[in-house]
Amino acid sequence: MAATLILKPSLSSAFLGQKLSSRGNSKRSEPSRLFSKGTKCATDTAYGGNVPKFSRLNVWDPYKRLGISRDASEEEVWSSRNFLLNQYANHERSAESIEAAFEKILMKSFINRKKTKINLKTRLKKQVEESPPWVQNLLSFVELPPPVIILRRLFLFGFMACWSVMNSAEAGPAFQVAISFGACVYFLNDKTKSLGRAALIGFGGLVAGWFCGSLLVPMIPSFLLQPTWSLELLTSLFIYVSLFLSCTFLK
Repeated sequence: MAATLILKPSLSSAFLGQKLSSRGNSKRSEPSRLFSKGTKCATDTAYGGNVPKFSRLNVWDPYKRLGISRDASEEEVWSSRNFLLNQYANHERSAESIEAAFEKILMKSFINRKKTKINLKTRLKKQVEESPPWVQNLLSFVELPPPVIILRRLFLFGFMACWSVMNSAEAGPAFQVAISFGACVYFLNDKTKSLGRAALIGFGGLVAGWFCGSLLVPMIPSFLLQPTWSLELLTSLFIYVSLFLSCTFLK
């Protein structure tokens, strides 16, 4: 009996010691648990923290991704792109998605414009081929030179016209018309390599301009004309236009 009494306290004391030690260990482990929880929260936070993410990041249609219709103008496309980039500039994937959609729309617009130009040329060529023979023969004498040549010759004949108007109070435009006729023959000879053909076309342009001017100038209201502008001067302006068209577009 005495032995059992002596043993019981030792068992209870051992049990109590184990319990106290387990409580101590649990208290020690609480900070580590808190630390591990805090670490988990930090790692589970979305990339970029509180940076807003583009909601249509994975939308396949570039128009829907930018929030515009397929009939949107180029100005609307640029406006939508700039607005979204300013809103999601701090999120790299969102900015890349917006830029990709914008580039797809621009590329599609460029391809459509190119197709339209090709279709227009094809239609014009088809209409010429289906036109009557006399129209085809007439169009065979017409060509479209590069824009640089058109601008240079337009500047030359425009200068002659301005010179004639500014000099109208002193003398007539005969000298300027002669220079314009010579320039027209020179340009045509350079193109056709035939002086006789160039002179014939140039003279035809001169006569056509004089004829149109003689018919149309009297129809112009007098209040639109300056007192120093004579019939000869106004007719010369039509001649300059006719010579420009002849040496530029005829062959």
